[in-house]
Parts: sequence; C-alpha cells; structure tokens
Amino acid sequence: MLDNLNWWEIGALLLLALLIFGDRLPAVITDGLRLVRNLRNMARNATGDLSRELGTDIQLEDLHPKAFIRKHLLSEEDEAAIRKPLQGVYDNLRADVSGVHNDLKDVANAADLRSNGTRPGTATSTPSAPAPRASYDDAT
Repeated sequence: MLDNLNWWEIGALLLLALLIFGDRLPAVITDGLRLVRNLRNMARNATGDLSRELGTDIQLEDLHPKAFIRKHLLSEEDEAAIRKPLQGVYDNLRADVSGVHNDLKDVANAADLRSNGTRPGTATSTPSAPAPRASYDDAT
C-alpha cells in the first residue's frame, strides 16, 4: 500500500497528521483501527452468510464477478471450451511477437557493429580506445 512512499514522505505525513489532529491523534488512530477491524468483520460475516446461502465455500476474493462465474458457475469443460478458440490466436500472436523481437535484436547487433567501425566479417584483435570526452572546463 505504501510501496511508493519513502521515509521522508511518511515522516512528513505523520508530522502533518500531528499538526492537524494535535492531542487527539491517539484517539483518531484508535478510531481508524476500530473502523478497519469492523469493516473486516462485516466482510467476513457477509462472505460467511453468502457461503451458507449458496451452499459453497466462498472466499472474499471470489466475490469479483469474473472469478465468481469462473469458479462457481462454469465447469472445467465449459471453461476449456471458452478458452480453446482464443488459445490458437494467443499462440500465433506470441510467435509473431517473438519473431519481431528476434528481428529487432539482429538489427540492434548489426547497428552496434557498424557504430564500432568494424565490419561483421572482420574482427580486430585490439579494441580501440574510446575518444576523450570534452568537458565543461575545456570549453571555458
């Protein structure tokens, strides 16, 4: 959840929360944790009630419409029948993409050989030294 925040940003958020809520910050944190706990309990109870009503074992992740249909309404044969026409298209597309990828690699290798000043058929025994780079101090 907080994967894209670094320590400075988390510290700034905590400082901002302290400035906004002041002395009430521990009470606000407690209320927030109680709310999250109650929401989890409500979701757990709802999935339990739904499991009892339908007569199957339903997890919270199964409530997504696609997952629900796939798991509870379609048999394995139905799912295989749905996937079969698309599998050929997927295999063809994958073969085309890998062919394009290989062609791009070949072009990149050929361009790399041309930029070094060597020809693909000839090899040099000593690598050429890189040209010295101009720096800002040289220009002033």
